[in-house]
Amino acid sequence: MEPIDLGDGFVARAAALGIELEAKEVRDLGHYLALLLAANTTMNLTAVKDRDDAIEKHLLDSLTLLPVLAEAEPSGEGEPLTIIDIGSGGGLPGLVLAICRRDARVTLLDSTEKKCGFLRHAAKEIGLENVSVLHDRAEVAAQDKSNRRGKFDVVTARAVGRLASLLEITVPFARVGGLCVLTKGQKADEELAEAKGALHLLHAAHAGTVETPTGRVVVIEKLRKTPSAYPREIGEPKRNPLGIETSTGTDAE
Repeated sequence: MEPIDLGDGFVARAAALGIELEAKEVRDLGHYLALLLAANTTMNLTAVKDRDDAIEKHLLDSLTLLPVLAEAEPSGEGEPLTIIDIGSGGGLPGLVLAICRRDARVTLLDSTEKKCGFLRHAAKEIGLENVSVLHDRAEVAAQDKSNRRGKFDVVTARAVGRLASLLEITVPFARVGGLCVLTKGQKADEELAEAKGALHLLHAAHAGTVETPTGRVVVIEKLRKTPSAYPREIGEPKRNPLGIETSTGTDAE
């Protein structure tokens, strides 16, 4: 499939964000967008169907995470940065980050097999050898102590619910000292206030919020090991967010 021509304007807008893109990266991003929009005609990957809207709301929005990732450090000297994208869906921001950070190892997690199939196909078509795809629920995968829990330098998520719920299914994946880099909208401050109890229970802290032209990037640092009770069973983080309503967390290890 021929890549979509993103044009010089796209490169200039990325540069305005402090992101210098190589020609191959621009071509690969155009290839990814072409694959995404084509697949979206037969499956529900994104509500954005217009090319120009997709460039703005998907590509540029995902690229705003790159400056934050530039500040993240791998767990050991000489090791690649490890990233897991929770609820990756059509690959946003995970595939975009994998294209622009080929030095990093990127895991894309989604609970829908058809979406995972698209992610595998897109990664293969673009030639992304740094990508692996995991079909699972976040609540289950985060309890995998051997391979997933506490193993990642960076955890990303985009449009996966309010912070009070989202933190429970992202923080457990991060290593101690690792970051959760979460794309949010204009209600980020309101959601952070609501999530104060969840941050306490999960042993995490708000490290900063980055304003971007397309929204806000909320950065959470994992301070200590996540209590073993979290995340709770499938669906519970969304039904009963930590620190809100009748939730009763425990700090048991």
